[in-house]
Amino acid sequence: MDGFERVFAAGKPVIGMVHIGALPGAPLHDSAGGMEGLVEAARADLRALTAAGFDAVMFGNENDRPYEFDVDSASIAGMAHIIGRLRDDITVPFGVNVLWDPMATIALGAATGAAFVREIFTGQYASDMGSWTPDAGQAMRYRSRLGRSDMLMLYNISAEFAHSLDTRPLAERARSVVFSSIPDAVLVSGPMTGEAAPLETLRSVKAALPGIPVMANTGVRHETVGDVLDVADGCIVGSALKAGGDTWNPVDPERAHDFMARAKEARK
Repeated sequence: MDGFERVFAAGKPVIGMVHIGALPGAPLHDSAGGMEGLVEAARADLRALTAAGFDAVMFGNENDRPYEFDVDSASIAGMAHIIGRLRDDITVPFGVNVLWDPMATIALGAATGAAFVREIFTGQYASDMGSWTPDAGQAMRYRSRLGRSDMLMLYNISAEFAHSLDTRPLAERARSVVFSSIPDAVLVSGPMTGEAAPLETLRSVKAALPGIPVMANTGVRHETVGDVLDVADGCIVGSALKAGGDTWNPVDPERAHDFMARAKEARK
């Protein structure tokens, strides 16, 4: 909890997503726009989130569909280049997430000076991308070798686009993960990007982990943020802030301002 409070001074932080466009080598990459197009699109989203008052931002490669477990080094280099170009615009704590590669996420976070990382670090899943078995021990030791033990690790324990092969209730799995893996926070997700987990699921995980930050990871919307923050210790939001509520659109400054206004009211 100490590390979480050190990074996120605001009670119940709200983290806004900067969804970087498809990177070179990814099927959806816009070769005409190139890296400059990716930088400027990310800059616009970052500035909109900052102006709206978000407590932190996170850079992710959601557009690199279909996702990989062993991410191409060109994608990691591309994300590092983009974040480096934006450093003068980053005025709040930031994190990174390279889908779905824990080692790449740790490497990118260490290289860019990220305050936190998010990833699926534990569990075993049958997923759209195939059999999925991340290794938290390897990732955490890699963080130590890179000299970034201060970089928070946010554990998403309910993977999107996947079905857990662990049949224990999520709350029980959460308690086990905290005992065995020492996460800085536990994240609860819905079945897909932009889709929420049931509030009762979030409530059950928080009840099982009274001393560990538990955050809603997907599907938080303007009309639900108050209820979510009544239960959770913060949230991560992306799709609800986009033009038309569409994950793949740019951040809409008005939607971002409205969301944070509701979040701040809820936090009172």
